[in-house]
Amino acid sequence: MKKYAVTKKQPNSRMCAVCGLENDLSLKTEFFELENGEIAALFTPTEKHQGYPGRLHGGFATAVLDELIGRAMNVNSDEESWSVTAEITVKFLKAVPVGRRTRAVARITKRGGRVFEGSGEILLEDGSPAVEARARYMKFPFEKIAAGELGWSVRPCETDPKEIELP
Repeated sequence: MKKYAVTKKQPNSRMCAVCGLENDLSLKTEFFELENGEIAALFTPTEKHQGYPGRLHGGFATAVLDELIGRAMNVNSDEESWSVTAEITVKFLKAVPVGRRTRAVARITKRGGRVFEGSGEILLEDGSPAVEARARYMKFPFEKIAAGELGWSVRPCETDPKEIELP
């Protein structure tokens, strides 16, 4: 495993199911851009997020990877871009336990005009992948995606990591 410096924390929204800080059912996932050009997510699933007892529901796992890969487009970019998911393929390899701080990582694998592709993984404590995804997105102007304010803001925290360890 190798440690990568965090270069930037990305914003959270107010009500998103993945990153919403005011949504009681949200995973409250935090997103961090890394020096290697990837993006990492940190979240702690609770019993509210389980499918079978003690295991993260596959829908929540997919949602985390969908948002994480989509956010990878903005790593090392001066311009904030928005996108919608066109296609996502997910492989469930191992159970993701609830009640433990969990890491995920993603990167862009192909850039084109309005379309980009990426891949990502949710990792277990030992660094092995539990869930893998590949996805394709289309860039869209924000006003065509959302009908309202996101409550989008970066909320620094004393516990934000300075570096994240990845395989």
